[in-house]
Amino acid sequence: MSAEHETLQGAIDQLFSGLRQARESFSPQLVPREVGTITMLATGIATVSGLPGVGFEELLSFPGDVSGIAFNVDEDEIGVVLLGEYSHLHAGDEVERAGRVMDVAVGDGLLGRVIDPLGQPLDGRGVVATGDRLPIERPAVPIMDRAPVTVPLQTGLKVIDALIPIGRGQRELILGDRQTGKTAIAIDAILNQRGQEVICVYCAIGQRASAVAKAVAILREKGAMEYTIVVVTEGNAPPGLAYIAPYAATSIAEYFMAAGRDVLIVYDDLTQHARAYRELSLLLRRPPGREAFPGDIFYIHSRLLERATRLREEHGGGSLTALPIIETQAQNIAAYIPTNLISITDGQIYLSPSLFELGVLPAVDVGKSVSRVGGKAQRAAYRAVAGDLKLAYAQFEELETFARFGARLDEDSRQSIERGRRIRACLKQAELAPVSVPAQLAILLALTAGLFDPVPLDQMTPAQEAVNEAAAEIPLEVCARLAGADELSDDDRQAIVDIARQALLHFQGQAAPRAEAASGKAAQTQVKSQPERADEEKS
Repeated sequence: MSAEHETLQGAIDQLFSGLRQARESFSPQLVPREVGTITMLATGIATVSGLPGVGFEELLSFPGDVSGIAFNVDEDEIGVVLLGEYSHLHAGDEVERAGRVMDVAVGDGLLGRVIDPLGQPLDGRGVVATGDRLPIERPAVPIMDRAPVTVPLQTGLKVIDALIPIGRGQRELILGDRQTGKTAIAIDAILNQRGQEVICVYCAIGQRASAVAKAVAILREKGAMEYTIVVVTEGNAPPGLAYIAPYAATSIAEYFMAAGRDVLIVYDDLTQHARAYRELSLLLRRPPGREAFPGDIFYIHSRLLERATRLREEHGGGSLTALPIIETQAQNIAAYIPTNLISITDGQIYLSPSLFELGVLPAVDVGKSVSRVGGKAQRAAYRAVAGDLKLAYAQFEELETFARFGARLDEDSRQSIERGRRIRACLKQAELAPVSVPAQLAILLALTAGLFDPVPLDQMTPAQEAVNEAAAEIPLEVCARLAGADELSDDDRQAIVDIARQALLHFQGQAAPRAEAASGKAAQTQVKSQPERADEEKS
């Protein structure tokens, strides 16, 4: 019994000895902690006092796990943009510094997820499993680290891939009035990246929940969510979330670009982003400028879109292609925000309401649309046919305007109009139906070869579908050359034209009786006597 007592006593002595050593080695340190106080609350903003060491855009913590960004750093108080639900906050509540700037979760775990700008899941699939985080505001890639834009980004839309090509690393603006199909073009471009090794980020800013749900449902149904991340800020969300949404989405995209991947990001739309920033600025008493927008509205968009680029090979060779969307008012592309974005981006795709009403979809106005990268970001096979096509289409639009006023046209002008109508019919495309590169080139080569000229206008859609199906017969070696940078050889061109001609034989045969009837009617008109014509005019 004594031995057990001695063993227990020794253990207790050893324990107290260890505690004594730990107590003697501990030296308490005082860590200063800045705590501020809310002095005023408004719609989406708060005024805080008592944080003298806070920096610009530093993250602040409010009660109830609400975060805010220091926006106005004045001598006596701080204007804070609130991120999240703030109805429970009151004047007098404590505010603490987080000691870091706003960041967002990044990584492969985001693929297929729908999140908000704070990284919180919105799809009901549990917590987002990512370990890395990046600041939402990051400096753009230096000029010396960038590579020229030479690799095309196929959208699957004939009118864009042929006439307004987009390259990987380019910034192409999509603008137009409400309900003209701007989002549809962006969704089609995302759908066409299936199998192209391109990661897509769709950033919905201030959109209706139903519109976002529809877009996500389309992406999921078409299998595009496997390579897509959706960042959502709904229309009833605080303006601070709408403001940080495109920056957070860009940081997510930059993670993949830095890993050597090609990324496509869609901002839908930056009009709502500009309005949210205007709201915050006016509430924070910043001086208003043109159309009540603050003076730095150009800067917030330029520093966002400047992050889209293509990296040099020694830096991974990744790219970030941006498709910002802007909504115009009554076709006024000379308004403040549209002109800002036009000057920042590398081209624009303008959607015309008049073409939309005529059923020409996508309603791309080729005359007002441009890609400033041009043929450098286009496959050589497209360059061989696109130049003549754009010229013929521009001539057709000019002649069509004269024809509307009843002007008498010569035979060449009439042929140009008929050819232009078929070009416009060929550039029409159904929504959510991207066309592959071989099928596009087959249709375009058939156009330049005049194979569609005998086809009636009401048969153009089934005729295109026939050529589209026949494009599957193009030999694999020819398809490989079409996808590469090689020029289109005469043999390849002739092989594709022969396949298209064979597919259109049926439709050209239908046109013959109509042409004969039209020519017969014209001949009858020519042999009528002058009195008969006078009687017809009187009647």
